[in-house]
Amino acid sequence: MKTTTTWKHGHAFESRLEDNVFQVDGNRKEGPNPKALLLTAIAACSGIDVVDILEKMKVVFSDLAIDAEADQTEEHPRVFKDILVTYRLRTAAENRPKVVKAIELSLEKYCGVSAMLRKNSAINYTLEVLN
Repeated sequence: MKTTTTWKHGHAFESRLEDNVFQVDGNRKEGPNPKALLLTAIAACSGIDVVDILEKMKVVFSDLAIDAEADQTEEHPRVFKDILVTYRLRTAAENRPKVVKAIELSLEKYCGVSAMLRKNSAINYTLEVLN
């Protein structure tokens, strides 16, 4: 995997990954800042795992949404202290244990982004099952 990131102006950059182009901006005017991309990455990485695991378990679900938020240290480099990942999805209440298992497998075993971030930050999650 390789990305190429080119400075545009100020804190704005354009990144390319194969045929995908996206904007990154430290001031969050023209795109997300780099740390927001890390939070997006853990949500998407884990979300992909959760979808795959639930499909293998034959769990019917919909409306999966994942929030990721983090507190940062005050001193530089300002790194994440704690990360909270909140999963919301619509499924039958009796599927909750399977969803918990899918989330835990993702965060503890399969998601490479959580494995990297966990080396520096505690990662916790909450689950909201919508009926």
